[in-house]
Amino acid sequence: MQVLDKQLEVGPEPAEVGRARRWVRAELLRASRGHPCPACPDESQTDTLVLLVSELVTNAVVHTGRPAMLHLSARGPACTVPVRLEVVDGSSRAPRPRRAADEDTGGRGLELVELLADRWGWQREGAGKRVWCELDCASGRDTPHDDRKVPASY
Repeated sequence: MQVLDKQLEVGPEPAEVGRARRWVRAELLRASRGHPCPACPDESQTDTLVLLVSELVTNAVVHTGRPAMLHLSARGPACTVPVRLEVVDGSSRAPRPRRAADEDTGGRGLELVELLADRWGWQREGAGKRVWCELDCASGRDTPHDDRKVPASY
């Protein structure tokens, strides 16, 4: 059973990253009001999801210069389902995590995704690709990996 299944088309402008962050936060809030426990992201988990969206959408916008599609989903009625984020873009170039130097102002996006998400990956999608990540949102405030989650301030 699908509890949350939403899409947002994202334009190729950097300002779209902020719009995507606000949209995900609003959709998670709306879903939590409509169901007793759609995916159970608490405030910290929601902040983490917003940061993950920021990184995935930024990569799509910066590295392709084309529109992208953001997909937000959570399956099942149980409170232990993962929330899945996917960004489909028009570039077939594989995402590659970089190791940024201390003074670099960029290059940490996929490193953050790798650190914060419980799972992530990518696959070819037509002429482009789909980059996805999942965050397990367990029931209550005790999540399995809280010690490695870093909340974002957006």
